[in-house]
Amino acid sequence: MAETLMCDPKLLAQDLTDRTYIVTGANSGTGLSTTTQLVRQGAKVIAACRRVQAGMDATEFLADEPGSAEVMELDLANLESIRRFADAFRARHAGLDGLVNNAGVMNTPEGRTADGFETQFGVNHLGHYLLTELLLETLKASAPSRIVIVSSAGHAAYFDGFVTMDFDDLHFESRQYNGGTAYMQAKLANVLHARQLAKRLRDTGVSVFSTHPGTVKSNLVRHTDPSLYEGHEMLSIEEGAQSQLHCLLDPNAPQHSGEYFSQRSPYYPDKADHSGG
Repeated sequence: MAETLMCDPKLLAQDLTDRTYIVTGANSGTGLSTTTQLVRQGAKVIAACRRVQAGMDATEFLADEPGSAEVMELDLANLESIRRFADAFRARHAGLDGLVNNAGVMNTPEGRTADGFETQFGVNHLGHYLLTELLLETLKASAPSRIVIVSSAGHAAYFDGFVTMDFDDLHFESRQYNGGTAYMQAKLANVLHARQLAKRLRDTGVSVFSTHPGTVKSNLVRHTDPSLYEGHEMLSIEEGAQSQLHCLLDPNAPQHSGEYFSQRSPYYPDKADHSGG
């Protein structure tokens, strides 16, 4: 078993006073862990959550930390909600030092977002894509700033072959729906988004990364057969937040804008040449 990768303690001791971050899905899992660490370092974190009360309950314990967590409503399955969030954020905050596109769903039953997109592609990719676009000018004005897009090792290959994008049927309107296939397609879209966005933002001072948090013990796996994880040690949410925190805080990370940073994960040697990261 590979050793769990942890941030350099010096990164987690930086003073982040006067820095502002947005973390989506901050009420649980790696989103809450990332939020917790940033607030403990003095940052102001906008905890962007679909369920506001859940976000407030989850972050209540941070009240006495050096930084602060402000919960704002964001439903990534609803484009109008994303636009309202971006407008509200810009009205309240002048700058943005980092955007962590962390929220997501995995292997869900077949469904559609409010705008008719397949649920996993809509939430995991399209919702975050729109959010990022709406905040780009703020991120540019706040440069140097960073965008972290949480993907998965599943973006590249899994047990039965390579992951591909079916551009003719992204939303499973013709082919039979498969929750695992839909999830991995969305995670591949995350990696491609980071690579394309890094090219667009070259020389702007905004760096972009996609990350794999590892196989984390969180609510994300609730729709997945537990037998798929047999033989794989599950990481804690704190361990799962390390790749995101590294990309946000490491001074050398911007030299690798567009690249994929992976925590330890299942590895399929016969598919490795297609990993993309």
